[in-house]
Amino acid sequence: MALLIFATLPLLLIVGYALFAIWLERKVSAHIQDRLGPMRVGGWHGWAQTIADMLKLIQKEDIIPTNASRFLFKSAPFVLFAASYAAFSVIPFSSAYIGSSINIGVFYLLAVTSLLTLSVIMGAWASNNKWSLLGGMRTAAQMVSYEVPTIMSVLSVLVVAGSLNLMTISEMQTGNDILGFLPNWLIFQNPFLIVAFIIFFISIVAESHRVPFDLPESESELVAGFQTEYSGMRWGIFMLAEYADMLLLSLLGAVLFFGGWASPFGSYLSGPVWGFIWFMLKGLLFVFVMMWMRWTLPRYRVDQLMEICWTILIPVSFINFVLIALWEMTF
Repeated sequence: MALLIFATLPLLLIVGYALFAIWLERKVSAHIQDRLGPMRVGGWHGWAQTIADMLKLIQKEDIIPTNASRFLFKSAPFVLFAASYAAFSVIPFSSAYIGSSINIGVFYLLAVTSLLTLSVIMGAWASNNKWSLLGGMRTAAQMVSYEVPTIMSVLSVLVVAGSLNLMTISEMQTGNDILGFLPNWLIFQNPFLIVAFIIFFISIVAESHRVPFDLPESESELVAGFQTEYSGMRWGIFMLAEYADMLLLSLLGAVLFFGGWASPFGSYLSGPVWGFIWFMLKGLLFVFVMMWMRWTLPRYRVDQLMEICWTILIPVSFINFVLIALWEMTF
């Protein structure tokens, strides 16, 4: 019973976060465009608008195209969300809570999230729709390509940390003095890790299908890309998985570069509860930047998307990895 309760905690967190993040994105986009956004449902700034939309999605008809592969079409959204949900099991939310503190946590997380690509292709192909198939092929090319600089930037951190356990990586970044984050957070321990973080952040934006890398679902070209034929709650699960993936990769970045649940003030305002608060704030900061980018930058063309990855990010990430290793050997 206790295992079931602890296993559902990340689910409650993901659902609550997704409802908040969708509302926040509407407000961010509105203020960037000099609008107000949702203001009516629920009172203060339309805080219940996303809840109303969720109830509407639950009630909408679940349409399956006549010529679709029914089993794969139905399974794809659940496989997509299951992959995101399973990856949260190794995320250390605080010093007192982690689903599974396994010694190969980073490897497990990267392996499980690779299922995201397969599930998107599954749904795209099963839809029997040319726009969906094009979106699926773009997803395969984009995510496989950008996984290389993502993994190289993660490996750069592991060279410094010397562990694959995310809890261990978080614990080694704690400090006791009032400015404990300066010498302990990994991003400050090696000057080349700043470059690794920039590469990591650009890559996770691409892997999350966020602007300017939203080619798999670009509305102006592919209607809705791989999810064109989905409706109702199955489409809602796709959206839930997308926002869950944003949070997952943002939290991974917080663990690898910015101390995880460690307080930015050393031993002050620390502990399990404060650790969870700091950890979520760090992750939500990266999510906010992704939202900001979506309503600020234009979308890249397909050739530009691949050129950025293969001619810039991958060579720089490999060179940066070597420089980080040399720095660690020297200093």
